[in-house]
Amino acid sequence: MALSAASSKAAVRADINVTPMIDVMLVLLIIFMIVTPAIMAGFTATVPRADNAEKRAEEPDEIRLGIDYKGQYFLDVGEGMRLITDENLPGRLGALYAQRTKDKILFLKVDQDVLMGRVQQAVEVARRSGVRVIDAIAEQKPIRREH
Repeated sequence: MALSAASSKAAVRADINVTPMIDVMLVLLIIFMIVTPAIMAGFTATVPRADNAEKRAEEPDEIRLGIDYKGQYFLDVGEGMRLITDENLPGRLGALYAQRTKDKILFLKVDQDVLMGRVQQAVEVARRSGVRVIDAIAEQKPIRREH
């Protein structure tokens, strides 16, 4: 009787059930297909050419972010450039752009000796703070005249 009870139980199968794994992979694939274009299209940077830079007056309601040769941030919201720490920049930009309804443009002026990584940090902070377009401020190169 003991033999018949043991033989009536089903044998343990050691097969891997891949159906749940395939389901998870398909869900992740769909999520990445939806999120990736949104990330890529969410930010625009407009960089003017310095050879023929357009000269125009600064508007009082423009927000300007400067980075000096030391990599320090300076923020100008119509009161002149004022030093702002790395820790305070995201909160300040977030507050400024949360209340803006007209445009979400940031004007960026960077010293020529600043490392590109520092500029990328500023662009990332601006993007997270609600900035939709970044315009670069450039000065006109001196025109070289031959005699």
